[in-house]
Amino acid sequence: MDRTGRAMNQWPYQEEPSDVLIVGAGPTGLVLACDLARRGVRALVVERSPELFPGSRGKGVQPRTLEVFDDLGVVGEVLRWGGPAPVGMTWQDGARAGEYRMFEDIGPTEDAPYTGPWLLPQWRTQRILLDRLRELGGDVVFGAELTGLTQNAEFVTATLIPAGGGGPVAVRAAYAVAADGGRSTVRRLLGVKMTGERVDPAPLLVADVVIPTLDRDNWHIFPPAPGGTGFASLCPLPHTREFQFVAQSAAGTEVTAEGVRALVAESTRIPAGEVTEVLWASDFTVNAALADRFRDGRVFLAGDAAHIHSPAGGQGLNTSVQDAYNLGWKLAAVLRDGAPEALLDTYEEERLPNAAAMLGLSTRIHRGEERRGAATRQLGLGQRGSSLTRETRSGLAEGALTAGDRAPDGRREGLRLFDLYRGPHFTLLAVDTPLPERLPELPGLRTARTGAYEAYGRGLFLVRPDGYIAWAGPGGDGLEASAADLRAWASRVLLPARTRARGADRGGS
Repeated sequence: MDRTGRAMNQWPYQEEPSDVLIVGAGPTGLVLACDLARRGVRALVVERSPELFPGSRGKGVQPRTLEVFDDLGVVGEVLRWGGPAPVGMTWQDGARAGEYRMFEDIGPTEDAPYTGPWLLPQWRTQRILLDRLRELGGDVVFGAELTGLTQNAEFVTATLIPAGGGGPVAVRAAYAVAADGGRSTVRRLLGVKMTGERVDPAPLLVADVVIPTLDRDNWHIFPPAPGGTGFASLCPLPHTREFQFVAQSAAGTEVTAEGVRALVAESTRIPAGEVTEVLWASDFTVNAALADRFRDGRVFLAGDAAHIHSPAGGQGLNTSVQDAYNLGWKLAAVLRDGAPEALLDTYEEERLPNAAAMLGLSTRIHRGEERRGAATRQLGLGQRGSSLTRETRSGLAEGALTAGDRAPDGRREGLRLFDLYRGPHFTLLAVDTPLPERLPELPGLRTARTGAYEAYGRGLFLVRPDGYIAWAGPGGDGLEASAADLRAWASRVLLPARTRARGADRGGS
């Protein structure tokens, strides 16, 4: 599988405005583009570079992200080309010192079928997503640099310099999304500030290297030597010949093949000559920063444009994917289904606090203040405090599934719940209770009924397109009253004005 995408030679979409302009073709932009494409939303994806990002940097895919990839139809390829994290092996003075368990050994369960982290080089993740985007009829315009951005009450206008020469091109879209990384041009043009801190004074160097003499059975860890070099590691990348090399480096270390070889030798005692290839390398300072806001009018910030993490917790790419997954269905609901524009305000409402929590987690793990555990898997993240969440049941036991939580998987009566939820629709699930006769008028609503399932408890559950429970209510004797509450709530929050008016004519139900 090639690392890069095919560059477009001709500038497309010159005449017809797009629904959404996505700036950046990293994991964030590609996930959002795939999600919009399957919903029939026209997205123009532009990428300043002439090809996809070529390195392994964000290599850890957490279980919640695997669930997103399942929904987007790419989890098969992700599982095919990735692999579990190998057991760590610590080294001291050039010799193996013993195994080190970096992650909890958690197996799959009925309600959470994916374990993690699943290792997959970032370049391969992006290649898989680009292939999926093209299957869905979309693509990326490479070599197109954004230099200007303006907006009014109706649309966004971007100025782009396309590859191949020629003058600037102005393109219009109803909305724009900044998915252009930690040094986001879009964020700078908007004047949105980031608040944060330096996590570690020592710079990090990351590189993809080939070392044929080193075994690929372990994730090799080289603790700091007293009075010598800093921390380093060599992680074998699944289904490649490569290792990802990460090391603390002195200021001024050259990001060249020879500079990487010298740092490998210095920090691991592996002779420089045994590093036969250096395929990609980059250095950076370890910062933690959060954008002051995730929305500016018709422009949204997502991924590293909105939050910058230490790589220690394996949260950056995964938090970015969750941004895109949260925003995609909401943009489509407004653009295609006529949902109230205020729905888009909930993107910042939901994602900013979740990103802040993951940012803090990454920083604590980097500083050794917390181990990698359940929180890193991101299955426990939810939207309980969101204005898009309504729980109407009472007397729930502590720890019970409630509105705002992730909807678990499971198999009941020949039905797999993730199969039911897969796709760009809401789902109304009745657990151990009948379905109501009258349903909310949500476009494409799917319904299903299943018997008792402990992971859910009894009741009605409206599952959002991004797999979170938006509304939950009792079944049994309270079924019809509960259904009336659901119809009224959905009409007020999710449906266009004409539908809300029709509901009002019917007495609000």
